[in-house]
Amino acid sequence: MGRAFPTNPAARRLATGLVAAGLALLATGCSATPQVAPVPAGVSGSSAPPVAGPTGTPAASGPSIPEDSIEALPAALRTAMTGVSWRPGCPVGLDDLRLVHVSYVDFDGALRPGQLVVHKAIAEATLRVFQRLRAARFPIRGMALVEEFGGSDDTSMAADNTSAFNCRNVPNTQHLSNHAYGRAIDVNTVENPYLPGGRVMPPAGSAFLDRGNVRKGMIVAGDPTVQAFRAEGFSWGGAWKNGTDYQHFEKA
Repeated sequence: MGRAFPTNPAARRLATGLVAAGLALLATGCSATPQVAPVPAGVSGSSAPPVAGPTGTPAASGPSIPEDSIEALPAALRTAMTGVSWRPGCPVGLDDLRLVHVSYVDFDGALRPGQLVVHKAIAEATLRVFQRLRAARFPIRGMALVEEFGGSDDTSMAADNTSAFNCRNVPNTQHLSNHAYGRAIDVNTVENPYLPGGRVMPPAGSAFLDRGNVRKGMIVAGDPTVQAFRAEGFSWGGAWKNGTDYQHFEKA
């Protein structure tokens, strides 16, 4: 699982402050899009104001956002990630990761800025996938870096967050996840739960176990989301016979 916050109150306050400061520096000094706090599962939409999108994309009223882009990790983000989603000894170095900026359509139909960290080898494919999802108006609850959740995969999933890189193991194993290589992406984690050994992760995903009752944000076989990822060479965990993972796409 992801690296959780310290349990000691004083240490927790310090860790929270350090992560917040690093993300603030990133937002103001590295030409990145603004951070949007994810909405807890079960709450429709987001409290942040909608923003206008790239040319040709339906947009809500509000300030404009930069065009979709890919960049090397800014210094402030490297600092914020170290000891949270990345640490020395991870199978991929910070130089091999990229920050992808791409806007998405939220559950209320508004366009919002999103960020993903992925391996440089799949950065362009990742950008194309989410551009296709945006064009198809596929709704995404939120797309924030796992630093906003202290690196905790459990917390990120519970918030219905779409994310990618996190140097962690597959849950309940000693094996590194493809997220640790920056080669996996989880999408709408509540509507598309992970089912290892009879468990439901996150627990709120229990409301979406009936995959025949397709609701907003769900991913099912053959739908435009699966097609968009497969067109770029990603495989889908929803097709796995064991440990079915509806939220998970990876490109090994």
